[in-house]
Amino acid sequence: MNADRPTAGIRLPASRPTPFAALHHTGAPLLLPNAWDHASAAFLAAEGFEAIGTTSLGVAAAAGLPDGAAATRDLTVRLARRLAAGPYLLSVDAEDGFAQDPDEVAGLARELAAAGVVGVNLEDGLGPAESHAAKIAAVRAAVPDLFVNARTDTHWLGDGADERETLRRLDLYQQAGADCVFVPGLTDPARISALVESLDVPLNLLYSPSGPSVAHLADLGVRRVSLGSFLYRRALGAALDAVRDIRAGRPVRGTAPTYDAVQAFGQEDAGQPGGDR
Repeated sequence: MNADRPTAGIRLPASRPTPFAALHHTGAPLLLPNAWDHASAAFLAAEGFEAIGTTSLGVAAAAGLPDGAAATRDLTVRLARRLAAGPYLLSVDAEDGFAQDPDEVAGLARELAAAGVVGVNLEDGLGPAESHAAKIAAVRAAVPDLFVNARTDTHWLGDGADERETLRRLDLYQQAGADCVFVPGLTDPARISALVESLDVPLNLLYSPSGPSVAHLADLGVRRVSLGSFLYRRALGAALDAVRDIRAGRPVRGTAPTYDAVQAFGQEDAGQPGGDR
């Protein structure tokens, strides 16, 4: 860390040697796809993904609720309990922790860890950085083995113009015990490379179709690439493309798993008659 930065000289806690933490320190970045229900997680696991995240937008939209409004705490915990039994490591997108009280956020972390979750993503939503750091510290103290991915929204909700503010926030989150820091919306290669050099923990970025490829991000030093809500939105887009093709009498583009393939992934009604094949 640069000596002229405010956290110089502070010894930061190292990531716990958990299997999920180890995936952030291999030869390639951790490509983390994000599921929104049992079927999406099961199909991703079948593709060989060792770790899977959840998408708060997917969870919220599927229930007709807004994302980022602390409206899906119970749904998120319920989904985590369902997915954590799968053959993969599960990280949960918990928005801002669904509370402003650090103790309440720590309580959520305990629930998720008890369900088998290995990681949690906490976003600052451009609220006070000190308050977000307090949440991170509370989670770290409550569940030491839970991998904390601390997100700042300086590029997602702000314009990202003030690089010093991004660095200030990330410094606070590192000091509070974050294992990884997440800057969605950052796509400029030069700024990514500079940020990697300034950090003591792995950098997580959000994949963007118009941004650098995963291979390019790897060359820049990024250690984790999340897909966020992208797969959920692509699934909705594919459904619309298909129905438009059908309505227009065109051949349907893309692919679709068979009824039996979906049924085979252990849906709750597996083995029961019925359903529209």
